Amino acid sequence: MSAPTGRRRAIGKALTALLPLAPYADMEKIRTEAGSVHMKTLPPTIAVWLATIAHVRHVHTDYEKLLAEGYDRDSARFFVIGRTNEVLTRWRATRLLEEDDEDE
Repeated sequence: MSAPTGRRRAIGKALTALLPLAPYADMEKIRTEAGSVHMKTLPPTIAVWLATIAHVRHVHTDYEKLLAEGYDRDSARFFVIGRTNEVLTRWRATRLLEEDDEDE
């Protein structure tokens, strides 16, 4: 089930504020994930941030490849922080991923 209209609007605003230059296809996938049922208890800004990091990590980095090579999740995440932030910077994100950020 999709998010209620008010929440959808709030997610859209948060997404536009966080990622002003993200490609439309990426933004739509992030929007869908941020509006999913398991994110509904989170404030829209946090849901968008978590959905963004997961999307960038899985789609735009070697994260999946590192996992397939046997790296544990935390190690794989550590190794893709730089690439994740490169993508966020290209999209003119207003926030970057920090090494000590809580588990997304």
